[in-house]
Amino acid sequence: MSKKVFAAGAKLRRGFTLVELTVVVAIMAVLASAAVPLYELTARREKEQELRVGLRQIRDALDAYRTAVNDGKITKKADESDYPRKLEDLVAGVPDAKDPEKRKIYFLRRLPRDPMSEDSSLADAETWGKRAYESPPDNPQEGDDVFDVYSRSQQIGLNGIAYDKW
Repeated sequence: MSKKVFAAGAKLRRGFTLVELTVVVAIMAVLASAAVPLYELTARREKEQELRVGLRQIRDALDAYRTAVNDGKITKKADESDYPRKLEDLVAGVPDAKDPEKRKIYFLRRLPRDPMSEDSSLADAETWGKRAYESPPDNPQEGDDVFDVYSRSQQIGLNGIAYDKW
């Protein structure tokens, strides 16, 4: 059997030294500190994209509702506007006036939630700010109908515009 011969003073090294471990931990800390802001920015962009999609879906449904009223598919009283009384009507559906079987017309499968709303106890419709037809655009107020929706968040978006102005 042969024995391994080591030079005088040479040690058998197993593992890492404290300096090597400190350098590795420092490098990992620098990488993590660069990744956290990037992750936060990505998460914010995703929420903004959800807000854009939600606003577009609801606004398209409101426009479709108005078109159905103008086409005579939805009956309305003389003192009512061409818009639904509440957001939930877009999901619950309204009776089709032209269909003899009295089926309903649906405008949304589900009501999207405002992604900027932080209160999880609110219903989806309550997360949105609502503007009535009679309300001025610079000072939206709720009323007898829903003409438009907006986010209630006062935060500024990545584009420099407050979410409630989108």
